[in-house]
Order: sequence, then C-alpha cells, then structure tokens
Amino acid sequence: MTLKIYGIPLSTCVRRVAVVCKEKNVPYEVVPVDLSKAEHKSASYLEKQPFGQVPYIDDDGFVLYESRAIGTYITRKYASQGTQDLIPTSNDPEVLAIYERGLSIETSQFDPSTSGLAWENVFKKMYGVETDKARVEELLTTLNGKLDGYERILSKQKYIAGDHVTLADLFHLPYGSMLGYQGNDILESETRPNVARWWKDISSRPSWEAVKNGA
Repeated sequence: MTLKIYGIPLSTCVRRVAVVCKEKNVPYEVVPVDLSKAEHKSASYLEKQPFGQVPYIDDDGFVLYESRAIGTYITRKYASQGTQDLIPTSNDPEVLAIYERGLSIETSQFDPSTSGLAWENVFKKMYGVETDKARVEELLTTLNGKLDGYERILSKQKYIAGDHVTLADLFHLPYGSMLGYQGNDILESETRPNVARWWKDISSRPSWEAVKNGA
C-alpha cells in the first residue's frame, strides 16, 4: 500500500515528510486537503490530527502526525531501503546523544526564526496581512546569532550531528529554502563558509531537488 500524506504539496511540513520518503525510496501519495475550505478543521480531520494542521500520514492503517515524528517513523520502518544512517544505528549513548542534540538544534535554534520569517514575509501576504518589519529585523538578528553558532559547529564536522547526513540536517530544508524564496541568501553568505558549504550540500541532494517545488 502506498503511504498517504494528507496535506498540500507546497506545505513546508509536507515537504519535510516527502524528502525523507525520497531518501528512503518510499512511494507516497499526497491526498489533497483544501485549506481554503477549512477541511483541516473538520471533525473528521481533527480525529486524525487533533491540532488541525497538515500533514498527517496513513501508512496501511497506521495514522501519525507531526512531520519530524513521521520522518523518524519512515526512516526506522524502512531502514533497509535508500539512504542509510539517517538515524544512527549505533548503540553508543554518546553517538545517540550527539544525534539527538542535532535534532534539538534544528527545532530550538533554527526553526523559530526561520518559520517566523516565513510567516512574516510569505504567509501573511497570502492572507492579506501586512508584514511587521520590526519583527522581521528582530528575527533576522536572532537568526544571524544562531548561524554564528552553526558556523562554529560546522567548522568541526561536516553535518549537524557529525560526519554523516542525518534527519537533523534534512529537517532544516523546508524553512531554510524559504529564506531564499524571500530573497535572503543568509545561508549562502561567504562570511560563514562552513554554513554555506553545508547548506549547498544538503539543499542539492536529489531528494530535495525532487520535492522542493512541491511534494
């Protein structure tokens, strides 16, 4: 049975799931959810996704929401397929701790600023709401500080969780790519050569090329 992703192809979180499917060679189907008609807030949808957000998946009857959890599930269930070691297979607690730290870095250090910028510069316009320019400047200042930390990390290792690409890297792709969509090349700046090298590496992966314009 083909894995079903309920959402819209351009959703950042749908694409986060889709890029993992591509890495793991897992066929999927995007089942459209009409946000303009508030289908994601319907009683039947809320039974599957209690927060009324996209996406959720149905994998032969197993329903799961939250894109990062979905990516982890897909990687573990289809471990023998596609790209290996997106999740470390080692039982070494230090290796696993470094991987978990990488996941936490994306969630707590990167996502708040980049998702906030996407909201201000892209999504607000879609709803006819004016961008808060002061908030944009605040978010950019915060993100610059965070990326200085990334530069220090990536000066010592190739990827966020070590020397192999993992989900901790892939999870950056949707909102990181939206910075470029906003005309911001902060991830490609020569002032942070290691961040630029890392971003070029992960954003040019065939899996992301396949879904970056729509899952």
